[in-house]
Amino acid sequence: MLRPPQAESTRGALACASAVAALLLTGCTPAPATGPGTAPVEAPTATVVRDLATGLDVPWDLAALPEGGLLVTLRDRADVVRIDTDGSQHTVGHIDEVAPAGEGGLLGIALSPRFLSDQLIYLYYSVAHENRVVRYRYTSTALADPTPVFTGIPSAANHNGGRLRFGPDGCLYIGTGDAGRGDTAQDRNSLGGKILRIAADGTIPADNPFGNAVYSYGHRNVQGLGWDANGRLYASEFGQDTFDELNLIKAGGNYGWPVAEGITDRPDLISPLLVWRPSEASPSGIAVAPSGTVYIAALRGQRVWSTSPSGSGMSQPTVFLDGLGRLRDVTVVGDDLLVLTNNTARGTPRPGDDRLVAVPLP
Repeated sequence: MLRPPQAESTRGALACASAVAALLLTGCTPAPATGPGTAPVEAPTATVVRDLATGLDVPWDLAALPEGGLLVTLRDRADVVRIDTDGSQHTVGHIDEVAPAGEGGLLGIALSPRFLSDQLIYLYYSVAHENRVVRYRYTSTALADPTPVFTGIPSAANHNGGRLRFGPDGCLYIGTGDAGRGDTAQDRNSLGGKILRIAADGTIPADNPFGNAVYSYGHRNVQGLGWDANGRLYASEFGQDTFDELNLIKAGGNYGWPVAEGITDRPDLISPLLVWRPSEASPSGIAVAPSGTVYIAALRGQRVWSTSPSGSGMSQPTVFLDGLGRLRDVTVVGDDLLVLTNNTARGTPRPGDDRLVAVPLP
């Protein structure tokens, strides 16, 4: 629905510092995103999709290595896998303390903004009683020197959040879920149902809005984070039964959950830019292209949505890609959108699932 309307810092700083196969997919016209004034959704005509890797077991997130290749997290196996440019796969790390359960396990991954010099990667994962962010040194064949950076994030069988992304300010942003306790999303002293912002060393930036790690609150289950060229932060979020959301995040903003789901007229709450019915979306990872187009991976919706800034809101979302089943993550690398499928967890696996594919950007 269209809604009109690299320096690391300490606490005293003001800011934190190929193809295996090719196929042709033809999109089908889905039900449109829901809401007043919504125009019919256009389907794609034909999209060339290249397999970069197949046979992945419940992949969750990926990060592109500067020298080429990719790192992918496998949620339930608790493995970090390197995928080389020839499609070969190598396990570079198994995280022993991960406790997979429900939606929890080895989730997000992010490279340090200084990766070329420090070779550090950050992982978000579930242990016995919490979610945590842990930093590792990457040696191309192994992960070493685990260092907890941020701990105590609520965990549960559902609503664990898990996305990690470094912002243009050099800070690490962390999407968390409410762990099934909606009341915690409105508690600014709780880490559940939030977007958190920390320095790369785990300290709290001095300009965070509440003097702690909380950057925005009132979220149910943040799944995707991405910035445009102007530094605007977008986030995707699972709704409950009525509306999934794409939000434009402001420091200190209250995004409503559980008081409101979707559009609200309360002046103290921030309404989403776009909403969908959960059957059309269940949005997971997002990616923002240099053009400003936002791509959103949909799990239940089984498609990639695309939308662009339009006036004070976003354009009517259209289907960029479908036909691959449930989709967990999208990432822009060069001239391609990389897409991770998610059929080995809750979907119906197809030959080769789960897979990482590349799709040319317009």
